[in-house]
Amino acid sequence: MTSTEESLTRVRETAAEIVSGLRELLGTDDMLPRLDPVGFGSALRRAAFSLAGRPLPVARVTLDYCGGTGRAAVASVLRAAGVDVPGPAEVADDDRRYRDPAYASNAWFYLTRQQHALFAGYLRALFEHAEVDDRTRAKVDFALGQIIDATAPANFPMTNPTVLKRAFDTGGHSLLHGLRNMVRDLATNQGLPRQVTPGQFTVGRELAATPGKVVFRNRLIELIQYAAQTDTVHQVPMLFSPPWINKYYVMDLAPGKSLVEWAVKHGHTCFMISYRNPDESLRDVGMADYLREGPLAALEVIEEITGEPAANVVALCLGGTLATATAAWLAARRRPGVASLTLMNTLLDFEVPGQLGVFADPEAVANLSRLMRRDGYLPAQSMKATFDALRATDLVWNYVVNDWLLGADPAPFDLLTWNADSTRMPATMQTEYLRTCYLENQLAKGKMELAGERLDLSDVQQDAYVITAESDHIAPWRSVYTGARLLAGPQVPALVRRGRRPAGRRRGLAGRRGRTHGELVDRLDTLDRGARGPAGTPAGTGERRPSAARGRPGQLCARLSRRPPATAKRAPPMLPVDQPILPGHNEGYERATARRGCRTAGHRSLVGADGCAGRVHPRAAAPGEPVAA
Repeated sequence: MTSTEESLTRVRETAAEIVSGLRELLGTDDMLPRLDPVGFGSALRRAAFSLAGRPLPVARVTLDYCGGTGRAAVASVLRAAGVDVPGPAEVADDDRRYRDPAYASNAWFYLTRQQHALFAGYLRALFEHAEVDDRTRAKVDFALGQIIDATAPANFPMTNPTVLKRAFDTGGHSLLHGLRNMVRDLATNQGLPRQVTPGQFTVGRELAATPGKVVFRNRLIELIQYAAQTDTVHQVPMLFSPPWINKYYVMDLAPGKSLVEWAVKHGHTCFMISYRNPDESLRDVGMADYLREGPLAALEVIEEITGEPAANVVALCLGGTLATATAAWLAARRRPGVASLTLMNTLLDFEVPGQLGVFADPEAVANLSRLMRRDGYLPAQSMKATFDALRATDLVWNYVVNDWLLGADPAPFDLLTWNADSTRMPATMQTEYLRTCYLENQLAKGKMELAGERLDLSDVQQDAYVITAESDHIAPWRSVYTGARLLAGPQVPALVRRGRRPAGRRRGLAGRRGRTHGELVDRLDTLDRGARGPAGTPAGTGERRPSAARGRPGQLCARLSRRPPATAKRAPPMLPVDQPILPGHNEGYERATARRGCRTAGHRSLVGADGCAGRVHPRAAAPGEPVAA
């Protein structure tokens, strides 16, 4: 076959994939819920109907906007003539989208930025006059933010000087490369630009490289025990409880940025829960199943291996919510298991859930439940798209410019590699989580029941170290600390404040050893086993304690006092291999690894026959063999 024929074949295949995707989207009875499951369109429609009944405020705001656009045009003409006059709109000096000096020195680009700022102000001022309920208002505000982000001058070739310069310098090749990238992403990436280039990082090598073994497996989790790197270790082991919305290795990122690596090198016996990437067979799995087969099962195995009845639990995001629920469940049963809690970016009180609350109102949850009935899970791309929309400027439009307009490849970024490696969510669990936490706030109110127990956060007496980031858009720091006050034990709060760049959800806690992206205040170095507060501070007050010295979260146990425990002698059970291979993955590699009981996952979100989400390695590892070299 000639190169021309190969090119034509690839074009036909790409076109077929696009047509197939459109047919699947438009050929369903639930087309509108699939296109807009949250109901942004209906919210804007209700707001527009309200504005239609208020012509005077609409006319006044529109006249102000028209006057502003005229003044901006005059200012642009004067600046072209060499007269430095200010425009009618105030624009931020630190907006990275407009760092090209042409936006200030060139009259045309200056005008485009002024007009966009005026347009953004017009939309906000206009819809402020709409008389709608609070839920509709939140959706309208979010939708307007998306429209404003999408219409920024930097997102279009003729109003982005950097794009024009690049096209001129490359003789137009950058635009051709960008068009190629756009067609590729329309066909293979749900129409969104790539944030990472496949192959830049490999899970098990550049990411999740801390040596360890899988020592336990059930239908929902694998438990990894990390190899000791010190001659003696702390008495109390440490369990990492990651969220199952993404893969576990956000807590074992690149060497030098890995919290697990840091803890192991400082003498902690570390275990990590890695959750299975669910398929249709797990559609009926609920929160109680995640409790029993997740943290509770892991704590039992840890006690069997180490002989210790309790572990220090270091948890992140949804993993922190489940870890705290585990502590409450054990308290209700009067059983040990959790020695202390380190909660990072964890919501316990969902009364003020932040921007994610827009996606979790009754209408959105009902639509989502209907959509998940067919497959039995929420697709990984849906979760990722939701989180990307919360930071559309950085996570969507930034890559539209880079990939599609400049024709460049995304810069290597380990954290975004993890972010792109998304997971699915079981239908029953997802609906239950949204209903009980976001809609009804049952955990904070003491009304949540899991696995036969009503969970009361005031029963949690363990020491708690609570850390979050100032600009976290998913778990607002005030809501994090409001929930932490519901715990009865002594607490140490810590906040990553803004540095040169916002200390957001991902960057706020991921940094090289001894460094965060911003200022970490109220830090804690050690919290001795069994401590109940400094002198004069009674247990159960939930009061703040100052940090003793600089340190990182998770250093929560007694001094180095014992030899490292051996890893489990029993091999984890083999999972069945007769389940169907999920489409769109490397089936040959998955079947080979599945037959040997190994997990597959990683950068391309590979999912084996067992549906697990773990690490990729150069060769398949048998149960009990090291999962990282």
